[in-house]
Amino acid sequence: MTTQHQLPLSERKFDYFFIVMFSLFFITSMISDMLPTVYGDLVPNHPNPLMKANYDYAKGCDPLFLHPPVWMRFVTGLSAFVYGPFYLVLVYAFIKGKNWIQLPAVIYGTMISVITGVIVFGVEFFGEAEWRCQDPAKFLPLNLPYVIIPILLIVRMRRELPFNRRF
Repeated sequence: MTTQHQLPLSERKFDYFFIVMFSLFFITSMISDMLPTVYGDLVPNHPNPLMKANYDYAKGCDPLFLHPPVWMRFVTGLSAFVYGPFYLVLVYAFIKGKNWIQLPAVIYGTMISVITGVIVFGVEFFGEAEWRCQDPAKFLPLNLPYVIIPILLIVRMRRELPFNRRF
């Protein structure tokens, strides 16, 4: 019987992509999703530059984020308080090649791709007029990675001992 050994990060080059993306996701979940979760509506001319940046993004583009209903605040709250810290765990696991992350990663990838890709995008593109995305060219590049990257993560974690192989 052949024993498989964990490959060092230097031999799992595509994993650098996940490390960078999940580091960025951590930052955005702490900045972008924390504000509507805690404060609700984004307001113009706020003294907090992060609030102003979120408002500038959402105005004319994303009314669901600009004036989040309660259910959307639960979605942003999940991102800020659950996914955010989990991104740090993912980064650690990818750097160190910890195979125990496989099941939690698949659970996370499934949850966020369904919540964002089906529920949020469904409302943004097919929901009530008041919540529909007004500028898909601005919305999609900033939000589609939160659907695509988790799906890629599921693909990366598809077989046993994911860090014992290159991809």
